[in-house]
Amino acid sequence: MAALAERHPGLAAWFGYIRRIPWLAFLLLYTIVTGGPFVWVALMSLRTTNEILDAPYALPSPAHWGKFAEAWTASKYGVYFWNSLIVVGCAVVLLTLIGAMAAHALARFQFRGRKALRLAILSGMMVPPQLLILSLFQILLQFGLYNTLAGLVLAYVATQLAMTIYILEGFFAQLPQDLFDAARMDGYSDFEIFWKITLPIGMPAIATTVVLNFIILWNEFLFAIVLLTDDDKRTLPLGIMHFMGAHQLDIGMIATGLMISIAPIIVLYACFSEIMIKGMTAGAVR
Repeated sequence: MAALAERHPGLAAWFGYIRRIPWLAFLLLYTIVTGGPFVWVALMSLRTTNEILDAPYALPSPAHWGKFAEAWTASKYGVYFWNSLIVVGCAVVLLTLIGAMAAHALARFQFRGRKALRLAILSGMMVPPQLLILSLFQILLQFGLYNTLAGLVLAYVATQLAMTIYILEGFFAQLPQDLFDAARMDGYSDFEIFWKITLPIGMPAIATTVVLNFIILWNEFLFAIVLLTDDDKRTLPLGIMHFMGAHQLDIGMIATGLMISIAPIIVLYACFSEIMIKGMTAGAVR
């Protein structure tokens, strides 16, 4: 086969294409399996519930673009969207700042009890979130933060901080010590070294944690349904649940709400996907 390919270069190219067929078939199948449900929901978001029940897989004819405006105002998806954006945005900012400072300290400084502290922080990744519900409920109730957006923000920070520190520490530990020694000789304080050296250089890893935390918290349902009771304070996952009652099932409006919920994730990943991949691969070297 090799000798035949050497005599006929055109056949070598064809053999190369044939070898790629299984991989291309796998990628095509994977794309259909993962992208098919998204396309189906996108099509359903432009149809009414009656149209969906009559023909679940039909194309929207006509397309009801006004459903998005109706969902945003009449169905209160706008309120739920801003609640989610405020809660997740504040939680991600706090997670990034606190996690980056903690990861910088664990990666750069040697002190007594460092390994025990690191183990205590990272052990939070092994605790299922269901086990924390009762404790968080009692703590927030005691401090008057139950049924508040601020309480939900603190709950999100507490549950995601361990993963954030784990990712950032793996990246910060790879930074050459010479950079910090040179900064120290230039008169930089520890705080200035963190802000002017660690953060700018560690931006790929930070972007990775921002995207991951945003995606996880944007879709979070368990803590939100337990720690929030007022309808005006509900997040998007809880708002979508309102259309899935025992006596009501508005499939068309659920699909519209899902598209409103998915849109920020798509935009965020499209903007930071390359940076996120660089951060993940850089942290994997360790």
